[in-house]
Amino acid sequence: MADNSPMATSSVRLRPMRPDEYPAWVAASKAGYANDIATHGGLSPEVAQRKSEADFASILPGGLQTPGHVFFVIEADAGEVGWLWLAEREQYGQRTLFVYEIEIAEGQRGKGYGRAAMLLAEDEARARGLRQVQLNVFGGNDVARGLYRSLGYRENAVLMTKELGAG
Repeated sequence: MADNSPMATSSVRLRPMRPDEYPAWVAASKAGYANDIATHGGLSPEVAQRKSEADFASILPGGLQTPGHVFFVIEADAGEVGWLWLAEREQYGQRTLFVYEIEIAEGQRGKGYGRAAMLLAEDEARARGLRQVQLNVFGGNDVARGLYRSLGYRENAVLMTKELGAG
């Protein structure tokens, strides 16, 4: 269970990602997304990799400079502990801040950094005059789903799949 003590989260801050950090981040993010698609989305690794490449090309045509998107490095007293990718989107006639990715480094998980970063994302939304934060999470990501629920997020839709044997 994550440590939610104020000491664990009070020193967490976001700083804009630097251009020299973007190539390593985008490579890791594409690979992580492809892995999630294959693991939780039921696609083969090859198809998942192609989907990841296509989705990133579509969503981030300008890379780090894509309008409306912001990329942060999550920092704490422990140094860099993760990344946060946000973007303003129009959803059902309402502007919202969308969390495309939050990633906490494996050795830093369970220390409250993800919770703190999500609260900072909410602050970012408020500073932009937005009244809603949205995100997608794969069904098999129980840790993340538990975190989001504990922060007051509710599930709006669930996609379910059943694999049928050859027959």
